[in-house]
Amino acid sequence: MADTLDPKHLDKRTAERYLRSGQLDEKAYERHLKSLPDVAEKATVVETAMDGDDFEGQDDEDDMEDEEDEEDEEGAEESSEDTEAP
Repeated sequence: MADTLDPKHLDKRTAERYLRSGQLDEKAYERHLKSLPDVAEKATVVETAMDGDDFEGQDDEDDMEDEEDEEDEEGAEESSEDTEAP
């Protein structure tokens, strides 16, 4: 008879909890992990950037222009605040 495992017990994030509680057999889990195919060659590189980070290939000139635009906008806001009536 095939050793069937509940898919929810195989989730890497929860397997340790199921192992500790006895709901998942450690040997069966190890057999499952060894039976998984190696798909490393299918992996792709993902590039992310947080706000303010630069992507590779992005020109520094573009960044400088963006900063100048922001400074111009800030300066315009400050001068409009000075001219407003109370």
